[in-house]
Amino acid sequence: MTDFAGRKAVVSGATRGIGLGITRELLARGATVIGIYGHDRQAAEALRESCGSLADRLLLRQVDVADHEAVGHLFQELEDRFETLDILVSNAGIRRDALLAMMRPEDWQRVIDVNLTGGYNLSRFAVPLMLKQKYGRIVFITSPMGRLGSVGQANYGASKAGQVGLMRSLAREVARKKITVNCVSPGFIDTDLIADLSEAQRREYRRLVPARRFGTVAEVADAVLFLVGPRAAYINGAVLEVTGGL
Repeated sequence: MTDFAGRKAVVSGATRGIGLGITRELLARGATVIGIYGHDRQAAEALRESCGSLADRLLLRQVDVADHEAVGHLFQELEDRFETLDILVSNAGIRRDALLAMMRPEDWQRVIDVNLTGGYNLSRFAVPLMLKQKYGRIVFITSPMGRLGSVGQANYGASKAGQVGLMRSLAREVARKKITVNCVSPGFIDTDLIADLSEAQRREYRRLVPARRFGTVAEVADAVLFLVGPRAAYINGAVLEVTGGL
């Protein structure tokens, strides 16, 4: 795998699930990681403690990615400290499932705000730091539910489909500056995002996957690390599916 020594990376949703796996892999390969988390300070402290000497290259910041002003303050801190940024992984995401006719407006809005607007906010402030050096890698963690749809997930599916549109437009805007923008689309990955599913639901979802299993965090992290590395320089505006054939 690529050596990321000297690279600076922002990862949102960095302390749990897929974001945690990506953060660990980047640290292990020499990157300095600015890990954003929403509210779980215990998970953040557990991550720091588990990193040992690698924690010297880990900065953890509690920021609501849906808050444009708060994200702006974070990136101002990063610019003052590092001047530029190499990698952004927009991974923070939530679910608040309900049938559309019974979905509360606040649950619709919060999912859109975190999953989609959060990606806009992070990119809005990351791109100028990448433009300063004419290099950057941006990856949005989307979902096949954005193209397939799912009962009870109108808000989630809309947010994930929106991420793909955002990615493809931004990819065209910054390509000439040697900045690539792509999506990784994990299917059913064994993380706490699906931990609230009943065992019957888990069996049903496994049957939907041609590989007949859920994916692992490591399999998603490997895909992300490839896209944010130097060998992916000509991959831009793409969606890389990590779904077991879903």
